[in-house]
Amino acid sequence: MNSILVVATRQIGDVLLTTPLIRAARTRWPRACIDVIGFAGTLGMLRGNPDLNQLIETPARLGLAGFARLAGRLWRRYDLALVTQASDRAHLIACLAARERSGLLPPRHASNWWKRLLLGHAVVSQGDLASEHVVDEKLRLLAPWTASGSGPVKVIPPPATPLPDDIERLLRPDAVVIHAPSMWPYKQWAPEKFAELARALLARGHQVVLTGSGGARDQACIAPLRELAPPPHLLDVSGRLDFNQLAGLLARAALYIGPDTSVSHLAAATGVPTLAVFGPTNPQRWAPWPATASEAPVQFLRRAPVQSQGNVTLIQAELPCVPCGRAGCENHLQSRSDCLLAITSGQVLAQALRLLTGSRRSNG
Repeated sequence: MNSILVVATRQIGDVLLTTPLIRAARTRWPRACIDVIGFAGTLGMLRGNPDLNQLIETPARLGLAGFARLAGRLWRRYDLALVTQASDRAHLIACLAARERSGLLPPRHASNWWKRLLLGHAVVSQGDLASEHVVDEKLRLLAPWTASGSGPVKVIPPPATPLPDDIERLLRPDAVVIHAPSMWPYKQWAPEKFAELARALLARGHQVVLTGSGGARDQACIAPLRELAPPPHLLDVSGRLDFNQLAGLLARAALYIGPDTSVSHLAAATGVPTLAVFGPTNPQRWAPWPATASEAPVQFLRRAPVQSQGNVTLIQAELPCVPCGRAGCENHLQSRSDCLLAITSGQVLAQALRLLTGSRRSNG
């Protein structure tokens, strides 16, 4: 294979979780040109990735004219397309771009018959309640060309770039990074509980750094924390860092705490001790992938009050419905999730202090 296109038309965290597949393709074909196509605004986690040649951004809504232009740009440019999403558009892009294709299919869908006809190798996803992590599932796209179990699997964070000077001057080595926002309410641990957690950490002398985007939703989630303490005790860097700078910040922190969101995946990949608050999402499929290199397979439990793999620790509620794999209790993006409401700031604080103690011992 001299040229490979990875089709990653989904959200930011999903894009980051394609990096083990990209690394495996680079290892198998070290001289190949490897490009990734994805939606505009979602490929930032891949900027500077050493395994890639080019990032191709496409609007989330193309229309017929836009799709025709994209077809002209991609037509049979590649020897192989790896389709990491099961959507119709992803498979059509791969069909246009490459003469050989390997792709994911949904567990059961009316479109599977024609997608199978387009694929030389198909991997059927078992869905969000399956026990196989999405990282391992994506790696099976290379099964016809690579041997399984060929070494440790790692998610590759974007290379770090310098922080703004004012942040660099104030940042301390004991910093705890708190990422309060989630993209969707059904994954959101209450900002008020994040504020209680931050207040307790500040009282114990830890510097707290707040991260998030400059968007209205993220800023609303950060607002209850912003006035808890003045700099340098509390730093609000939200909206100021790109993913490369954020990777550098996370790699230097003593601890990261966040919800089920793309930044939690990034934190885990940098190697920082990562404490993730999970609700309805199945950790066996979507837990942040630990950075700790190990020959042993990564295998999270479906449900446990607290569980750890490498540098990643997860907290879940002790409710019989956890994880349901749905979009919250009402199964829509704006839904509440009772399992997140049940997790207290005291529970998260206890695990944070435990991890901070371990971090000090290892650094000492």
